[in-house]
Amino acid sequence: MLRFFHTSLEILRIPVNQTGPKNPIVLTVWKKSLIFSCDGFTVYNSNGNLGFRVDNYFVKGNQEIVLMDALGRSLHNVRRKSLAYVSTIGSSNNMNKRNVIYEIQGSYAQKSCMVYDDKHRCVAEIRRKEAKGGVALGGDVFALVVQPSIDPAIAMVLAIVLDQMFDSSRRFSK
Repeated sequence: MLRFFHTSLEILRIPVNQTGPKNPIVLTVWKKSLIFSCDGFTVYNSNGNLGFRVDNYFVKGNQEIVLMDALGRSLHNVRRKSLAYVSTIGSSNNMNKRNVIYEIQGSYAQKSCMVYDDKHRCVAEIRRKEAKGGVALGGDVFALVVQPSIDPAIAMVLAIVLDQMFDSSRRFSK
């Protein structure tokens, strides 16, 4: 069980539209960058359309991972500080308020994790992605099931953090 709270990977939040679907969103996450020679993720929605992009920008001491929307606009920046805690910084009118706590149970390596909020409600799940017919895809492809109570971008940021912490096969390089 992991508990994420305050100060290790800093997530700079850019507010997004909080009105969304009433049902869970199932994203397909592929550990492959759209940019040549970058590590990252490409995330598709249930219709097969590009939902998010994740790329690293490790240049001149700036160790930053950027979560972008489908158009390449930055939504969240993740900066490596340590690997113990995650904090979110509130909206622009209260940038110093650290307010969200997540608990993750399960195994990221096995692609079997549940993300719980501070009230112990399941807000997201990472699970193996299966092709039609029940055939499991490789470890570089997984499903991220996002409940309406969490911003899908925040759920994706948590997946990025887990990948940085626990994926021994490939890490964003310095």
